Amino acid sequence: MASRGAVGIISTGRALPVGRVSNSDLEEIVETSDQWIKTRTGIEERRIISNDETCSGLAVAAAEKALERAALKPEEVDLLIVATVTPDQPLPSASCLVQARLNTINAAAFDLAAGCTGFLYGMNVAEQFIKNGTLKNALVIGVDTLSPIVDWQDRNTCVLFGDGAGAVVLAPVEDGRGLLASKMFSDGHKAELLYVPGGGSRFPAAQWTIKERLHYIKMNGPEIFKFAVTVLVDSTRHVLEMCNKTPGDLDFLLPHQANIRIINFAARRLGLKREQVLVNILRYGNTSSASIPILLDEAVEQGKFNEGDLLALVSFGAGLTWGASVLKW
Repeated sequence: MASRGAVGIISTGRALPVGRVSNSDLEEIVETSDQWIKTRTGIEERRIISNDETCSGLAVAAAEKALERAALKPEEVDLLIVATVTPDQPLPSASCLVQARLNTINAAAFDLAAGCTGFLYGMNVAEQFIKNGTLKNALVIGVDTLSPIVDWQDRNTCVLFGDGAGAVVLAPVEDGRGLLASKMFSDGHKAELLYVPGGGSRFPAAQWTIKERLHYIKMNGPEIFKFAVTVLVDSTRHVLEMCNKTPGDLDFLLPHQANIRIINFAARRLGLKREQVLVNILRYGNTSSASIPILLDEAVEQGKFNEGDLLALVSFGAGLTWGASVLKW
C-alpha cells in the first residue's frame, strides 16, 4: 500500500485552443519576420482562444482528461487548485467556475497566482495536504489565456505568448517515487520587470487606462532573459541537492517554455544533452502556468518516460517567482 509520505503525479491532461497564429500571421500585424522570431525565441506558432473559448473552459477540458486517466470520479477529488493570472473574471475565482463544470462537489477550490511558476507552486502546495494526511488527492491545473492581455502592437511581447491548459492529479504513491524535492522562490523587488499595470484596484478600467494601454503585458526582455538563465540553473541544482542528486543523475529536464535560447543556455550549464531537455515551444509559445503541464502530458502521451526516470521541472515568472521540483517517475 502507498505511503502517505510519498506523493506523485498519477495522471496528466492538456487542452489547447484550435486557433493558430503563425509567425507569418504576425508579419501582417507588427514589424517583424518569421526568421527574426524563430531565431530569437524558437517559436513558429502559438494557440489563441476564439470568442467562445475561455480560461475556465480550457481548464475543464484538461482536467477531464486527467481525471479520466486517473480513474477518479469528480466527487472523489479532495482539492482543486487552478494556477492562473488570467481568470475569466475577478469574482468568483476561476477554480469555483471550474469546480461547478466538473462537479467536483467535495473539493475545496482556490486560485493561485504566481505567473508562469504557478503550476509548480500549486503542485507544491497540494503535495503538503496529501503528505500530511489531510487530503487523499488533488487536481492541479495550470491554465492561462494571455492573448487578451497581449499588446498586439508591441512586437517584443506579442510574438511570445499563447493560450493553453494542463492538469495533473496528485495522490499517494510508493515510497521512493513521486516528488522527491521542491522549492519555491520569489523576489517582489523585481515586480516591474514583468507586469500588467491596469485592471486591478489601483488602476481600474477607465478611458485613460485604456488609452495608455495599461491593460497589456509590459516586459523588460533583456533583464528577464538574464534572470531566467540564472534561476533555471540555480533552482534546478538546488532541488537536486535537496535529494542528494546531481544534474548527471537526471533523465529529463522539463523547463518552462519561455524562450529557446534561455532553455539552451540553461541546458548547457547543467551539462545536459539535447535529447534530455523537453521542448515544445515552437508549436505553442509561452503558455505561462500551462507550459510545464502541457509539456508533461505530451511526454507521457509519447511514452518518453520509463519507470524510475528522474525528472526535474523548473520555471520562472512574473512576481518575480521561480521554482523547481524533482520527481521519480
